[in-house]
Parts: sequence; structure tokens; C-alpha cells
Amino acid sequence: MQNQNKTKYNDAELQEFRSLIEQKIAMAREELYDLAGSLSASNSNGDDAAIAGKTLEDGSATLEKEQTNQLAARQKKFIEQLEAALMRIQNKTYGICRETGKLIPAERLRAVPHTTLSMEAKLKQA
Repeated sequence: MQNQNKTKYNDAELQEFRSLIEQKIAMAREELYDLAGSLSASNSNGDDAAIAGKTLEDGSATLEKEQTNQLAARQKKFIEQLEAALMRIQNKTYGICRETGKLIPAERLRAVPHTTLSMEAKLKQA
């Protein structure tokens, strides 16, 4: 995988990335499921009379719910990006930088498997 003249990853390399991405999707879905569970648990926290007496706690509960919603939204987006990476593997375009057209190093893909940019292109964006 160290060959600088390569333009694509071979099937065995793509299979390694597919396995990595599928593991990450499974973990991300599990986390999303846990977040959804904590959201539904916070929605059914007690009767109205008990809730009315806890005005001070309402603000922090609302903030916590908003943060959990944001985490869930991020998790959904992450899963979508990973699924898009699986499509690129299927199309054999995975690991090719969408800006430079060069092969993204395997080390970067292992660290950020859903990336579509090489570090060279990413740094130009900043």
C-alpha cells in the first residue's frame, strides 16, 4: 500500500477498509440506539405534578436533552458518511481524494475511514 504511483486500492485493501467501516457503523448505530433510549427515557420522567415542582431542574434537563439531540444528529451524519464510504468501496472509488484525484494514504483512511480528502486538500480548506 506504500506505492506512491498507485491510483486505486486493490480488492484486498478495499475489503480491509470495508471491514473497518462496517465495524464503525455497528458501533455508531449502537451509540445512536443508546442516545435514542436516553431521549425517550427523559421524555417519560414522571407525572405533571411532580414535574411542576422541579422548575429549577427543567433548564438543565432541557439543556441535557438538546445536547443528546445534537449528539444523535451527529451520530446519524457519521453513519451516513460511513455508508457513503461503503458505496465508494463498491464503486472502487474509495480512497481517492475528491479535490486532488490522488490516492489518500491508508493510514489516514484507517484513522478517518469516511474521509474524501487527502491531508493536502484538507489543509488547503483551512
